[in-house]
Amino acid sequence: MSDLYLELMKRALMGYISNTNDHLAERERDDGMCSSTLQDAHTMIGRKRLNNLQYQVETVLRDGIPGDLIECGVWRGGASIFLRAILKAYGIADRTVWVVDSFQGLHPPDYDKYPSEQHNPRVPLWEQAWLRVSLDMVKQNFQRYELLDEQVRFLEGWVEQTLPMAPIDKLAYVRIDVDMYEPTMACLETLYPKLSIGGFIDFDDFPIMEAVRNAMNDYRARMGIRERINVLEGYTGAYWRKEA
Repeated sequence: MSDLYLELMKRALMGYISNTNDHLAERERDDGMCSSTLQDAHTMIGRKRLNNLQYQVETVLRDGIPGDLIECGVWRGGASIFLRAILKAYGIADRTVWVVDSFQGLHPPDYDKYPSEQHNPRVPLWEQAWLRVSLDMVKQNFQRYELLDEQVRFLEGWVEQTLPMAPIDKLAYVRIDVDMYEPTMACLETLYPKLSIGGFIDFDDFPIMEAVRNAMNDYRARMGIRERINVLEGYTGAYWRKEA
């Protein structure tokens, strides 16, 4: 029954159920490619990344890896909603899902501090209004799935400022989807030390976001992290499991 529930959740979050033109959106929704076909979706990450998210979380639950689940950069909240759905499907009541976002889009980079920051000069990420989703809207989306409860906690603000002060002890799963170098590095520096051995760290847009790759590679080099990076097929993401 849990498998059926989670599959229905994925289809609903991707917008399959509410959209009548599924044949036009199938590839985009599977791969997670951003397009107008996602207008009815609560997540843009697609089936491949949702399946991988499910694999990682089910693995830490099965193996008893201690800690909460967190997503940094949530858009309309879909992936975070799915994290809470997985806990519900398995009757897990002692873990929290942390939902972390500015809830006002992205801020311009500090080019003096991060001169290699990458962006589209015609349409910078911080000027794209569709990326700005309010906290109230994300909470409403949680409520639509009857998953807004005491196991969901929200951190509102720039991750560079909110994460260092967050009352987070241990983490079993970390998902980073903040698109730019500085916030990606802030997430790594704050959260990776709290990730339990055997936990997973999951990056969105790894194949296409040079700034994300640079931050991840810089942090791994500085900290001497040697775990193999697993890259998902196509326009998707990357992850590794913490071994030491």
